[in-house]
Amino acid sequence: MRNKIIYLAIASLLSFFSIASQAQEIKAVQLYSQDELINMINENSHLNRVVEDRCQLVQDIEARAEVLRVPAYQFLWGDMLAWGVCVDEAPERGVNLMRDAADQGFPAALEQLGRYYAKGTLVQQDRKRAVIYLREAAALKNLKAQMQLAELFLDGYGSPYDYEDAYRWLYNAVTADKQQHKKIAGYLSDLEELMHPKAVRNARRLTD
Repeated sequence: MRNKIIYLAIASLLSFFSIASQAQEIKAVQLYSQDELINMINENSHLNRVVEDRCQLVQDIEARAEVLRVPAYQFLWGDMLAWGVCVDEAPERGVNLMRDAADQGFPAALEQLGRYYAKGTLVQQDRKRAVIYLREAAALKNLKAQMQLAELFLDGYGSPYDYEDAYRWLYNAVTADKQQHKKIAGYLSDLEELMHPKAVRNARRLTD
């Protein structure tokens, strides 16, 4: 009987320390800094990170998006609502928050909205509107937007007057991804066939 009491006491202590340790671990989760969040968004790991952090930061994320209107957090909160990550799914509200971030010039939001309109994801497909969003993101040096914009141009969307800018952005793009590098080379070659030689020369000219 005495051994059983000792065993139960030890088990109780172990359980207490385990709960205390988990509580301490939960408290250790800190809200993401602006730079950290932007890096996660650029790597497309932001939603996974929120889940990995056990959805503990939902209220903080919502406050920074809805109250402080921080573009990176508007994008994160919008993405969470759009796809039901740690919250009830609310696609319309999610897309509107992405638009709020895009209106503040957040490149990832501009690129994602452009991609959604190009493919008809969550919104009605509208490639002309996609070109508008992607062009703004491309001008802000978002490589994914630059590549998608070239695809739309090659499919006949957008204005030929924009080909030179698209060519210039891709010609000066830097990437260590070999597949991405190969795709860019293909876009450049295809764009050259649609452009006047003088426009190609202008696009290749060194700029400050």
